[in-house]
Amino acid sequence: MSTIKQQWELLLTALSFFSRIPIPYKLAFSSENLKRCNRYFPTVGLVVGVIGALVYFPANEILPHSIAVIISMITTILATGAFHEDGFADVCDAFGGGYTKEKIMQIMKDSNVGAYGAIGVALLLLFKFQLLSSISESQLIISLLIGHTLSRSMSVWSMYALPYVREDDSSKSKQITKSIHKSDVIIGISTGCLSLLLLWDIRVYLIFIPTFASKWFLERYFIKWIGGVTGDCLGTIQQVTEVVIYTSLIVYYNQINTAEHFINNLF
Repeated sequence: MSTIKQQWELLLTALSFFSRIPIPYKLAFSSENLKRCNRYFPTVGLVVGVIGALVYFPANEILPHSIAVIISMITTILATGAFHEDGFADVCDAFGGGYTKEKIMQIMKDSNVGAYGAIGVALLLLFKFQLLSSISESQLIISLLIGHTLSRSMSVWSMYALPYVREDDSSKSKQITKSIHKSDVIIGISTGCLSLLLLWDIRVYLIFIPTFASKWFLERYFIKWIGGVTGDCLGTIQQVTEVVIYTSLIVYYNQINTAEHFINNLF
């Protein structure tokens, strides 16, 4: 698929699958587009990050920083329909309550949220709120763009690296995951890496190390217990790496501020 129109339709397909963002375009369903839209998953993250930033900026002008952060978080969750948070909750329930592959897969498919899932999501959102609240107002917008984009690049990478283990042919996640091409991965990872250029500092690429490490650890864990990934596992990778990215950015910002303070005192 090479024409601009085809790529545009792939992007809109990705938006319609990975978010609840209204699409002002009559897009006919295409299984082929669904199979190839994964390359634009990080781009959807960028759009979600932009939405969160656009809400945060005016809210921060009239409300305390922490309240503006909560409103921004609510907006991004609404924009995605809690798609990835739901996957994280299912993984918490499944791996917390299941001790065999069959039991884990059974629990993960259950739409009900148990104690592990509820506690897991609550802690995840609390941790994310604390991280975002700790980032300065001037740095938060760029942090949102990087966090939402790069974390989704990690999920695309995992789609390609690991087998999809759910055998339900009606699963749309299976269609997206099992049809991924090397070119899709390159585009997806490149989009995430390009988002780091927003900070205009080559040192920021060091946050790629803990981000990749967390992705790798989760992949090894999923392989050990179920032999691969499901859509819920991919959502978990996105959520966890997003938190790791914010944590790493805070360390990066602190180091930069410390260095600038040292230089100013020196001269």
